[in-house]
Amino acid sequence: MTVSPAVATVLSDNASAPLGSFTFVLHSHLPYVLSHGKWPHGTDWLCEAAAETYIPLLNVFNRLVEEGITPRVTIGLTPILCEMMADESFKYEFTDYLQNHIDAAAETAREFSRQGESHFHELALFWHHFYSEALRDFEEKYTCDIVGAFRDLQDAGQIEIITCAATHGYLPLISTDEAVQAQVRIGVDTYKKHFGRQPRGIWLPECAYRPRYEWKPAAEIVDDGTPVLRKGVEEFLAENGIEYFVADAHLIKGGKALGVYAERFGALRSIHETAMENYKPEEKERTPHEAYIVGSQVDNAPVSVFTRHERTSMQVWSAEHGYPGNGYYLDFHKKHFPGGLRLWRVTHIQADLAQKQPYEPIRIAEICEAQATHFVELVKEGLRTHLEATGKPGIVCCPYDAELFGHWWFEGPQWLYRVLKKLWADPEIDLTNGGRYLDQHPPTEIVALPEGSWGEGGFHYIWLNAENSWTWREIYACERDMTRLVREYGDSPNEQLQEVLQQCGRELLLMQSSDWQFLISTVAARDYAELRCAEHINTFQKLRTFADKVGSGHALDEGECDYLIAMQERDRCFAHIDVSLWKEVDIPAG
Repeated sequence: MTVSPAVATVLSDNASAPLGSFTFVLHSHLPYVLSHGKWPHGTDWLCEAAAETYIPLLNVFNRLVEEGITPRVTIGLTPILCEMMADESFKYEFTDYLQNHIDAAAETAREFSRQGESHFHELALFWHHFYSEALRDFEEKYTCDIVGAFRDLQDAGQIEIITCAATHGYLPLISTDEAVQAQVRIGVDTYKKHFGRQPRGIWLPECAYRPRYEWKPAAEIVDDGTPVLRKGVEEFLAENGIEYFVADAHLIKGGKALGVYAERFGALRSIHETAMENYKPEEKERTPHEAYIVGSQVDNAPVSVFTRHERTSMQVWSAEHGYPGNGYYLDFHKKHFPGGLRLWRVTHIQADLAQKQPYEPIRIAEICEAQATHFVELVKEGLRTHLEATGKPGIVCCPYDAELFGHWWFEGPQWLYRVLKKLWADPEIDLTNGGRYLDQHPPTEIVALPEGSWGEGGFHYIWLNAENSWTWREIYACERDMTRLVREYGDSPNEQLQEVLQQCGRELLLMQSSDWQFLISTVAARDYAELRCAEHINTFQKLRTFADKVGSGHALDEGECDYLIAMQERDRCFAHIDVSLWKEVDIPAG
């Protein structure tokens, strides 16, 4: 390999110095679906992700460990996802789900055999084996404890697990600092419960960030909105011992990716204009190949930011131009019924369902190998370019939704295994994770980030638009009510009143899930999302009347007690919820 003089100089100073570092950041998340439907929307979502993504990822990591390779993946498991997978009911739901798919694949294989369809018969047996192995792994290898299996890998130093806001609430649009504080603190506390340690990193829901400034809700949502000094998101992270998060590339470059999207909705435009009035961009050019300290308040404990590397990320994200669009990969959309097996390949991006050709598993290994080699070269190209420009090694950070690997892109785990193996063996690249990189390369430069996310247009459009603004109007009222209730009744010795307040907190957290606005905007499961958000809003409002009733000295009647118990059973996450988090902010912005 020929290197430039700049690269050669650095390498000659330290013969073992690599081009730089690399980390995958995989974000695993689903909204709370236990007791809220099964198919097509509900617990089957969770079971699909567990069968097609979480267990395959565990298998990839453990296979690498058995081969003497430390995967060093940074993986986020959201608090609400951990709560669901640790729930006793999930074990039975998941085993039933897998057994049903095993039986369906067996019946489909028999039917194809009767029809003389030998290739489809083999594909049905392929799926029978897949689900049988998943069931065996779940019950025997991972003892029905997926969260514990990830914890074991972290405890052995093989991976790093990061946390998230409690229910994936979209932090920049939440209306009170008390509510943001609750999302972050409960997220950290839940992580400690499941993993027995303090998390070092966090995945900000939708990679959405907001700095400190005089914030006000949009007039289209709150009529009497007045500016209030709000804390920057990184301030909440610092107070909870979080050391780093991940941001989209445009934020480090100045946050100018809004484009035309703000013009579609006045509420979004007004928030963006206010944010930009308070944002003073720096002239110095930033690079995604370095970690920076984020500070709208520099006297906090340092919180660092890693930035998504665009070139390598899009190579994996893009269905049209990226790896998942390969014509020989399994097509996600076309299914055989009954049974729901996927038996066809992508064929080509423009192919309609009728044009899809049968899947050919035998071709996959060679394609994954070639794509893995290509990806590693892209990583090295990015690091080499940075080294030549700056004279120092950098990092490539590639964040993805974990469910891309296996669920949306069936071959993704195979590809990931090959990439991690190649990165580990490459002497020019240091395969790392977020915490390890900060230990070895602590950032010293403080930057001010603008407001934004990794969503369409780089701002809040997907989560705040004309189709879903009604959710925020209701959520804001519930956020205000929650603070009022805790301030009035939070110190009451009445046990029933405390149970009501705790359930109010759960319902508020669940209605704040960013999934509802996303699904409404993308129309993927709009009816379900609207129903779920409205359910939690209505439940909160009813429980609010219970709190006021008990708080004024009256007892709940039998029907009201039954309703409270039913809601505690339906939405049973976060068992030891601390309602005082909504009372006041520990460190006020002022």
